Amino acid sequence: MSAAENKRAVVVGIFVFLALVILVVGVFVLGGQQKRFTKTIQITAVFDDVTGLKTGNQVLFSGVRVGVVKGITFEGPSQVAVAMDITEESQKYIRKDAKARIGSESFIGNKAIVLYGGSPQLPVVQAGDRLGTEAQLSTEEMMATFQENNKNLVAITTDFKKLSSGLARGEGLAGALLTDDQLAQNFQAILANLQKTSATSMRVSQALAQFSNKLNTQGGLADDLLTDTVTFNKLQATMTQLEQVMATTSEMTSKLNNTTDKLNRNDNALGVLLNDPEFALDLQLTMQNLEAGTDKLDANMESLQHSILLNGFFRRKAKREAKQKEREQQKQERLRKLEEKQNQKNAPATKATTPKTPADTANSAE
Repeated sequence: MSAAENKRAVVVGIFVFLALVILVVGVFVLGGQQKRFTKTIQITAVFDDVTGLKTGNQVLFSGVRVGVVKGITFEGPSQVAVAMDITEESQKYIRKDAKARIGSESFIGNKAIVLYGGSPQLPVVQAGDRLGTEAQLSTEEMMATFQENNKNLVAITTDFKKLSSGLARGEGLAGALLTDDQLAQNFQAILANLQKTSATSMRVSQALAQFSNKLNTQGGLADDLLTDTVTFNKLQATMTQLEQVMATTSEMTSKLNNTTDKLNRNDNALGVLLNDPEFALDLQLTMQNLEAGTDKLDANMESLQHSILLNGFFRRKAKREAKQKEREQQKQERLRKLEEKQNQKNAPATKATTPKTPADTANSAE
């Protein structure tokens, strides 16, 4: 064989080897995607609509690929049973009460079966189990929803356009605030007054808080009144005594009123003395007569003193009265001297050592 034929044979062999390698790799990749080389269990789910779902699509659980769609068959008049191969590794995470719905691998990707939910206290799924399903939102329903939303959006846009036009023309309170300077200034003044009011309210609340703290201060009158039962009992007893005093005062006032009423009447002695002018006149005349009688008695006594029979009696009486008066004066003099001596004894030592004047010496000698 020539060199050219040998070179051609080597190139063909290389291409054949590369093709075999690509074939083997493709088989393994496709087998891995289809879970051909892992142990699986088969479970089913029944849907009313499986639009877009095909055999070989992925089965997802919490976003992780756990199996593939094995087959799609009709069941009943209008339902479709979907068989799924689930790997044994992911079987321990899927519970018997898990739900299945038709979703997508991405926003515009292929359809897929999405498994979700499940109670941890229930056992895991087993081969041949049937999972509950959730109805898929159809394209027509989605389009109808979009159309309804579009209508609502158009209505909202129209209303907002009218509102913005009214605001630009100064209609309503908001429009007036945007266009009328005077109203805006008034609104600012109102806000300023509200701020002052809130500041005043804050100060009042702080004052009330301080007052309540003082009320809760131990040892204070308010705290004793609120917490100390002894003080409360004393205050209650004081109030009871005050009520008794008020009752007694009321009774005394009533009695005084009765007495005053009696004094204003002429059916008793005091009433006659206070209210009867004739009796008052008689009493006044009687007093005048007594004064006249007293004057006459004094004149008679004076004349008796100058009589011969009683002259000695009155002289002796006058002597006795003079002696009694002299004894009283001597007694007062002795008491005065005793007080002077006592004052001299109680005087300070410095005052006692001062020299005596001749007048003092004479007085002491006396």
